[in-house]
Amino acid sequence: MSYVAKDGKDYDATGAQIPTAKIHKIRITLTSSNIRNLEKFCSDLVNRAKDRELDVKGPVRLPTKVLKITTRKSPCGEGSKTWDRYELKIHKRLIDLHSSSEIVKQITSISLEPGVEVEVTIASGN
Repeated sequence: MSYVAKDGKDYDATGAQIPTAKIHKIRITLTSSNIRNLEKFCSDLVNRAKDRELDVKGPVRLPTKVLKITTRKSPCGEGSKTWDRYELKIHKRLIDLHSSSEIVKQITSISLEPGVEVEVTIASGN
């Protein structure tokens, strides 16, 4: 059982202050070339965070990087000058959370979608 004083800190029945988990600002960066898997993973992550009543900002959609390669069709250089154009689109999303690192470990333990890379950055927050 805990009691809350006017200063907003928690105390137990003996009057000793209960230590609280340190709140961190956590930024999760998701990268993928498959937009469907990326959006599904983003929505799952945000829903799990909202179920735990965390402060969630995002997903923030960053500009798509387009990698282009233009190559000749003919392997030997003979014949008409025809070209093939290939491109790979890389999509990126940012999600910001304010919580303790233990809760984030539980939230991010969901199964990863194939082709989605996850990068977690933790900074101490106020």
